[in-house]
Amino acid sequence: MRHYYHEFEVKAPLVRVAEFHSSTEALKLLTPPPLFVQFNYLEPLGENSRSDFTLWFGPIPVRWVAVHSEVRPMEGFIDTQVIGPFQTWIHRHTFEKIAEDTTRVVDEVQGQPSRHIFWGLVSRFMWLTLPFLFSYRARQTRRAVEKP
Repeated sequence: MRHYYHEFEVKAPLVRVAEFHSSTEALKLLTPPPLFVQFNYLEPLGENSRSDFTLWFGPIPVRWVAVHSEVRPMEGFIDTQVIGPFQTWIHRHTFEKIAEDTTRVVDEVQGQPSRHIFWGLVSRFMWLTLPFLFSYRARQTRRAVEKP
């Protein structure tokens, strides 16, 4: 099992950061180009809620279905891939109040690439791009929740 860890601080209150991440629109804002996300089905964030979407890598569609667990609105949640390119994908989102106007966001991912030849290549490529993905997500989160 592989592990990835990323954290960043946002100059915004915890409640604003948590509300942003619980929004069904957040995934669209947090998906970097050249990827395009197409929503098939999204439930509001809650225990056992599901997100079903397709990530388009140019002409290649990658369907992803995640189930949310350990949902604590002001602390974070876990999304676990149940359909997708990885054999295992468990992503823990954590929000921590640093000060009244500062929040730390922590992303921890445990993943195992697929054993399938094609999906194994896709999942390994996706894993290698995690530093770019989470840097982009940090910038987008700051843009969305920090006041100018």
